[in-house]
Amino acid sequence: MATTVYLSNPALTINAVNLTDQATEATLTYAYDQLETSAFGDVARKFGAATVTSLQNSEFEVTLFQSYEASETEATIYSLVGVTCTITVSPTAAGLTTPTATAPKYTLTGCYLASHTPISASLGELSTITLTFAGGALTKAVA
Repeated sequence: MATTVYLSNPALTINAVNLTDQATEATLTYAYDQLETSAFGDVARKFGAATVTSLQNSEFEVTLFQSYEASETEATIYSLVGVTCTITVSPTAAGLTTPTATAPKYTLTGCYLASHTPISASLGELSTITLTFAGGALTKAVA
C-alpha cells in the first residue's frame, strides 16, 4: 500500500484575514453530537441511526503569535469575541484558493469565539495566544 508523507504547513483565514504567517498550531475537529437511541430491551447502547440526525459540533483551535499591527492578530481577533465568524483552513496555501483532493479547503461558517486574551506575555518569549472557535457548519471543498 502506498503511503503519503505530509509535512504540516497549513494555511488559514479568520474572517477573511489571512493569519497563516502568525499561526504556529491549528486543530480542526469535525464532530456531531451523540444522540442515544437505546431503548428497553437493547443489550448494548446505540447511538444515531439512519432516521436520527444530530447537530454538528465542530471546533477549531489555533495558536497565533500576538501582533498589534493593522490587519494582524489583535486587530482581527478583538472584535470577534461574542459574535460568529468564518474560518477557512487548508493543508496547503494553494488549497485556500484552489482546493483539490490532496489539498482540501475546510470552511467553518458561523463559529463562535467566546473569549480572547489580548495580552499574554512572558519575559524573553514571543507572545502567543490560543483561541478556540466552537460550533458552526463545516464544509469541505475539493475542487
